[in-house]
Amino acid sequence: QVQVVESGGGLVQAGGSLRLSCTASGLTFDTYAMGWFRQAPGKEREGVSCISRSGGSTYYADSVKGRFTISRDNAKNTVYLQMNSLKPDDTAMYYCAAHGGAGCPDYGMDYWGKGTLVTISS
Repeated sequence: QVQVVESGGGLVQAGGSLRLSCTASGLTFDTYAMGWFRQAPGKEREGVSCISRSGGSTYYADSVKGRFTISRDNAKNTVYLQMNSLKPDDTAMYYCAAHGGAGCPDYGMDYWGKGTLVTISS
């Protein structure tokens, strides 16, 4: 049984930092691209970042480019999202997901976590 579990969310002030972690079990982790998505209240879900199976390729949404960094440790079955210079607009539920193919297609991810809440106060 595949499980994807996020952690690290919380409440921080604008300008602060958080590091999200996502651990996946029940799958061969290094054969999955991993992505972070977020959904703010009243808004559609959006892709935030994606990392390839080896970690050699990464993608960032324009809204987070230069502030967020995705990384993975295949030995620990874990993907991270380092979030710096946080803004109130970053407030959302953040989801981690795994994709057995290339990239991180929003509606094509294979497994999803339940999310971790990030709240940025102004």
